[in-house]
Amino acid sequence: MDMARDSDYGAFMEKFLLQPSPSLHQLPLHGLTFAFKDIFDVDGYVTGFGNPDWARTHPAATSTAPAILAVLRGGATCVGKTVTAELAYSINGENKHYGTPTNPCVSDRVPGGSSSGSAVAVGAKLVDFALGTDTGGSVRVPASYCGILGFRPSHDAISTAGVIPLVQSFDTVEISTAFVGEGSDYLTPTSHTGWFARDPVILNRVGRVLLQLPDVDLVRPSRIIIAEDCFQLSDIPKDRVTQPLVKSVEKLFGSHLVSRAILEDYVKDKVPSLKQFVNKGNADQESHIPSLEALSSAMRLIIGYEFKNNHGEWINTVKPDLGPGISERVWEALMTTDENLDICHSVKSEARAALIDLLGDFGVLAIPTVLGPPSKLQTDPTISENFCDRTFSLLLIASASGFCQVSIPLGFYDNLPVSISLLATHGSDGFLLNLVETLYDTLKEEVGIVEKMGS
Repeated sequence: MDMARDSDYGAFMEKFLLQPSPSLHQLPLHGLTFAFKDIFDVDGYVTGFGNPDWARTHPAATSTAPAILAVLRGGATCVGKTVTAELAYSINGENKHYGTPTNPCVSDRVPGGSSSGSAVAVGAKLVDFALGTDTGGSVRVPASYCGILGFRPSHDAISTAGVIPLVQSFDTVEISTAFVGEGSDYLTPTSHTGWFARDPVILNRVGRVLLQLPDVDLVRPSRIIIAEDCFQLSDIPKDRVTQPLVKSVEKLFGSHLVSRAILEDYVKDKVPSLKQFVNKGNADQESHIPSLEALSSAMRLIIGYEFKNNHGEWINTVKPDLGPGISERVWEALMTTDENLDICHSVKSEARAALIDLLGDFGVLAIPTVLGPPSKLQTDPTISENFCDRTFSLLLIASASGFCQVSIPLGFYDNLPVSISLLATHGSDGFLLNLVETLYDTLKEEVGIVEKMGS
């Protein structure tokens, strides 16, 4: 058992083959292998949601999620389903029941979650790409921690029928035709389908299949905005993260595209409904960005309330065995009420409008994916809580706005993985995928230069 786990880095819940659809034509994903997070339905298999009590109390799916069918029809071969954090409710990726997948970059650190197994399978070169889901960071965080590419698509861009529901306000709305537990598939609002790859060409090809996009030439970005205050928060020196991007953009598109902004001032001015969520005790902008933390607080109220609506009855009835950290967050979510919910949705609408104005057509916002390296395994959850709160203030920018976001690896700093994120406006997924593919080789060269300078 341990030898098998070592050979696949503990990434898989179950291994099996799903063959691609036969075709007389050359398919875009021909010859590629993939795995998927244990939150997607596959006909004949129980979707486990990272928890044995969930698996025990739910029947096998009776059909397969459209996202999985899409990549099978695109020519890819599925080799199995991967471990997820319990109830997809953790960005660390630890799972006390099935084991925590081993981070292929740094084995004594968490892999990130909740799509931990999918990220590890890609990072360890066990598959060419993998499917995950991302409501509050569950693709972007493990991509960053495992040193690979991770893409979170625009809100409503991909059908998430056949995926266990999480938070409808941030996710695709489908029509519910049956109740959970009656042997039917999930056709309710669910988590964003996202995906991982090591190669930007594969990331792009998978995206075009899932998003049903034609192949088109790159549209030049109109501007690249560096969120200065966000990078100042990071544990990693600002220039180590931003310099490779700035140099790459200057080489490929010209220095006139690069500008810098202070998101704190912009969001505070453009999102007036945030005022009552601002924590006056966190006015120190060297370690906090008050307006983004207020945005995060408002969005987390929505997440908790809608998680409770989707799963509270099951949790209260079954009383599942939940791991440390997860248990506290889940029960906290079940205490959420609808007080201030209308204001939270006003915040969300204002934030989206403000960010659309900031970027315009084909503008890109650069922020840290996370604020530091992955924490050590089995770190006391209370110690990492503050770090997670600060990280959520960045992760929930895309969640609030519905924008697409990609996490791009930038090598290592102090032997730990480094990344940067690019965001583009809602519906600009194809543009962002093309941009990453265009930038990637130059970015790698620039990362090599800064790593040599730092050695």
